[in-house]
Amino acid sequence: MNFSFAQDVSVYQQLASGMQALPQLLPHSPATLLSQLKSQIDLLIEQQIAATLWVKLPPGKIWHSEIQRYQQQLTMSGVIRTLHIQESKTGVQEQQTPPSSRQGRAAGTQQGNSPVLTQTPRQSSTPVQETRDNSWHGNASPTSSSSESFLVNSMPNSQLQREYFVMVLSSQYCCLILAHRPFRTRKNNLAKANRKKTAPLLAVTIFEGEIIQKVLNVMKSAITPQSSLLMPADFICPSAPDPRLLSQLFAKQLQQQDEIYRQRTIKRLANMQQKNQKLQENLQLKDEYLSNVCQELRAPLTHMKTALSLLNSPNLKMIQRQRYFQMLKQECDRQNALITGVFDMVQLERNLPRMPLEVVRLSEVVPGVVSIYQPLAREKGIMLGYTVPTELPAVWCVSGGLRQIVINLLFNSIKFTPKGGQVWVQGRVQGDYVQLEFRDTGIGIADSEIPKIFERFYRLRPTTTEDSGGVGLGLPIVQLLLSRCSGCISVKSKLNEGSIFTVQLAIAYGRAALNAPGDAS
Repeated sequence: MNFSFAQDVSVYQQLASGMQALPQLLPHSPATLLSQLKSQIDLLIEQQIAATLWVKLPPGKIWHSEIQRYQQQLTMSGVIRTLHIQESKTGVQEQQTPPSSRQGRAAGTQQGNSPVLTQTPRQSSTPVQETRDNSWHGNASPTSSSSESFLVNSMPNSQLQREYFVMVLSSQYCCLILAHRPFRTRKNNLAKANRKKTAPLLAVTIFEGEIIQKVLNVMKSAITPQSSLLMPADFICPSAPDPRLLSQLFAKQLQQQDEIYRQRTIKRLANMQQKNQKLQENLQLKDEYLSNVCQELRAPLTHMKTALSLLNSPNLKMIQRQRYFQMLKQECDRQNALITGVFDMVQLERNLPRMPLEVVRLSEVVPGVVSIYQPLAREKGIMLGYTVPTELPAVWCVSGGLRQIVINLLFNSIKFTPKGGQVWVQGRVQGDYVQLEFRDTGIGIADSEIPKIFERFYRLRPTTTEDSGGVGLGLPIVQLLLSRCSGCISVKSKLNEGSIFTVQLAIAYGRAALNAPGDAS
């Protein structure tokens, strides 16, 4: 049998109109509301009260599992009926699920924000037993409870969407817990972050039978067709619950609340410990970084101070003077490069998470960078070339990041390749990535040093007397840029045989191809 709401209903509005002074609604978290539901279920199970439960719960199995727990642990005979109330999107009643498929459905399996009405008739409710279809209870034992399920469609955009409630109805005890989510009033100059926050739940608990009866009557009259399966027509809420039951309920709520606070405290302590550990690690990294920066800055200053003291010697020959002037120039350049590199690294770490990704083609970047380094390669007697087909798909990278990656890797290849060597850049598709290789016939890297080359300020020591230059930040910057666009870098190398640095960049699917330049040579 299919049920639906013939008109829009709101438990909150019924309380507001039915009471001269509505008790103050207090802010409730979902955890507090769950503790109240658990307390109600614990009381009903402990006292073995066969009550009718009308509930509309938040989404999640943990809520409906409490109703299922009541169904399973109630030892009194009776039939537990579950009415699934769903928010109608079109206003048209959906087809009813066959009773055979609904038999014994647990309330905990309900998905989404679908309210549930659960009924366990009292033993004296024989009219309900007589009117039900025998095909709905299967082989239920007369001394145990069985379950039935129905479907109820609510009105489109119902006000019930902003409400959760638990209504316990029995001749011994009645209670209504209502959690209402009010409409947020937007004030002028309200921060965007605050606008996105969900309005808090405001909850109230009612024990007055007269008020609960009025709410029940309105909801019953709004459901069509009328049926005694939902609630016996002669049911009347008791005017006030037994003080002994209230005392037990409050004790259980205090226990549940203490358990929630205990769990929250444990969770918060764990989060604080985790954050503290992460903070300590960050502080340690910053201390190490600052120590490395100071050490790197001290070295060129020491060399410059030594050169200046030697230049003051009256017996210094011209060729020696020129050599010390050249040393001063090199150390000044190194100092400037170090300061610039540290500044770039700091700015990159600060701004990288907010830097947008762009679609770019390798054939638009690699040829231009290679042409910049061609004079340096010819000066060192190095053959420099590239193969980057124009038909390679576009890739994702941060704005200007691909050019910086190519510059750093190409500069390293030329720097560590002796005269007469070769440097080659090659691009090709590899699965969902475009792969860019930097091959050289340089001095290579020892196996023990390969894990260290991506550390900040780590510099390879050249096998020749020529100063390698650099500050040891090029590869860390490359790795940082690739991390932002889900790329990666790997290296293969052997001493005196050269190195291969391989960069992989994700292909930008679903984007229009950018205009490509002419064929690469």
